[in-house]
Amino acid sequence: MKTVKEVSKMTGVSVRTLHHYDAIGLLKPSRVTEAGYRLYDDTAVMRLKSILLFRELQFPLKEIQRILDAPDFDPVDALEAQIQMLELRCRQLEGIIAHARQIQKTGVMEMDFSAFDQSELNRYCAEAKRRWGAIDAYKEFEQKTAGQTQGQMKQTGDALMEIFTRFGTIRHSAPDCAEAQALVAELQSFITDHYYTCTRQILRGLGQMYIAGDTMTENIEKAGGEGTARFAHEAIEIYCK
Repeated sequence: MKTVKEVSKMTGVSVRTLHHYDAIGLLKPSRVTEAGYRLYDDTAVMRLKSILLFRELQFPLKEIQRILDAPDFDPVDALEAQIQMLELRCRQLEGIIAHARQIQKTGVMEMDFSAFDQSELNRYCAEAKRRWGAIDAYKEFEQKTAGQTQGQMKQTGDALMEIFTRFGTIRHSAPDCAEAQALVAELQSFITDHYYTCTRQILRGLGQMYIAGDTMTENIEKAGGEGTARFAHEAIEIYCK
């Protein structure tokens, strides 16, 4: 067992942060002594390591807690995914450094921002959140769609795409305009009514997936025109804040 000060010294995480993690239920001490001292065993320390790896990938604390507490969370599987995402981030940082050195060497500020592209990393992060962070939502989806025919599911899917068609008609407006925000609210309600309870956290995760550059992005762009996915994402970000 290690005290909170020993864990802080070993990991570099401040005692205050460890107290905060305890308060929000993210990392509870393994035992609390009669004198009120927090003690952490090896399992708790390993959980802290997973927390720190997800924090390096800029996952919000609430999402980390949901992922770690998911009933089918697999630490070994998660570690492999974390390594892949960290390697992607490392390659991106190396590209940014090389880009900066080129500017320093030539003195030319090129209008090339490809080094800052995080779409691939965002796609991996979105997949991780989907895999571990929406277990209850997936079960609810299975219940709501059980017994539906392919025709019924297609009809629901078409109705969802119609919302993105309307996003497309206003995609040149500001994403915080009343009409865009009303469409986000309608989208959230539609998903809740037809698929699963769409909390703001889940909605925000979906918004990130909309710009991942995969089939989902292509379908949204097909429904609303080029730039619709990005516009919907930005409107969702504003709505969820």
